[in-house]
Amino acid sequence: MTQRVELATVMDRFAVDGLVTEYAVAVDDGDWEGYRDLFAPAGRADYRSAGGIEGDADQVAGWLSQNMELFPMRQHLIVNRRVRFDLLEQDTGDTARIQADYINPMRFAGDDSGSTAPDFVCGGRYAFALVRTYDGWRLREVVVQEKWRRTSPARQEPAATT
Repeated sequence: MTQRVELATVMDRFAVDGLVTEYAVAVDDGDWEGYRDLFAPAGRADYRSAGGIEGDADQVAGWLSQNMELFPMRQHLIVNRRVRFDLLEQDTGDTARIQADYINPMRFAGDDSGSTAPDFVCGGRYAFALVRTYDGWRLREVVVQEKWRRTSPARQEPAATT
């Protein structure tokens, strides 16, 4: 590789990493217009493993907007990002895949205990597919693979009695 290609690769790594960070911030801040803007025109997201929906960015943003009202406090932490650049139309670096783990502490609305600690925490892995557009890197696909979740004892369903 030449220095120019190496520099372009480093710049692309910064750009795709920044896009994943913007994704987390948009969800945490409830910036649904910003969320939509992160996607390529045909971009899709799949939240089914976490009890959600699969659809285009507009549909999923609408679903998130409604469901995140349950959690006024939320903080995405997306870590262990593995970035791979792929080919698109024989041009190296026009697509990328990122696999990243997440942990997502949240707090249910309506908790009057005075505590600010999360009472719902989930974790898993994201699979991001990105594409370079005229407007820069955009999400082509986001797939959530929830692996676990925990609620506080006060929020857990009581045991069934017979």
